[in-house]
Amino acid sequence: MIVLNLKTYPASIEKALDFVQIAKEISKETGVRMPVAVPSIHLREAAKVYKDTFAQHVDDNKPGAFTGSIPAEAVKEAKASGSLLNHSERKVNFEKIKLTLDRMNELKLETVICAESQEEVLKIGRLNGKYIAIEPPELIGSGISVSNAKPEVIRNTVETIATINGDMKVLCGAGIGTKEDVRKSLELGAKGVLLASAFVNSKNPREFLRSLASGF
Repeated sequence: MIVLNLKTYPASIEKALDFVQIAKEISKETGVRMPVAVPSIHLREAAKVYKDTFAQHVDDNKPGAFTGSIPAEAVKEAKASGSLLNHSERKVNFEKIKLTLDRMNELKLETVICAESQEEVLKIGRLNGKYIAIEPPELIGSGISVSNAKPEVIRNTVETIATINGDMKVLCGAGIGTKEDVRKSLELGAKGVLLASAFVNSKNPREFLRSLASGF
């Protein structure tokens, strides 16, 4: 699985639906699942184009008087299929992670929970989640792949999760940008990758994604 986080880069705001269409086409072509986390302003329209559209963040509260929040019900109503949670650029405390995950599970929405340390991995791994993505924050956007710079982070996460939650799949992110990065991540035990800038800023996103998928 390749999870594409468009963040809110200028290109993502301007061309989010183009990126979503590319992911849809290349996923169908290669057979590699490619959820796309889009800026919130594009969530509904993106979900019309591609069923594997994710929100970039979701909150633990129910719909109500919460200015600026994104409740799980809003993700569901937009017809998106899931969300990222606890990304290093949108951290929440552990109790909120648990509450939010419970609400997402109730609504049958998927959640990719990000972790930046083994301490977080231990806590998140005990929850009823399907995916955990390990991302050392110092490597995010660096162009230096975690699979090369810190392979032990992936290996340790895979071993920890296998011990405490055999149903949870490990993804990895931070600096992932080539098919070799993907292959190395899979060799270390990850089931997929999470990336952002390498895709959004590539000169040819379609060919970039096709190449990345060939790492599987």
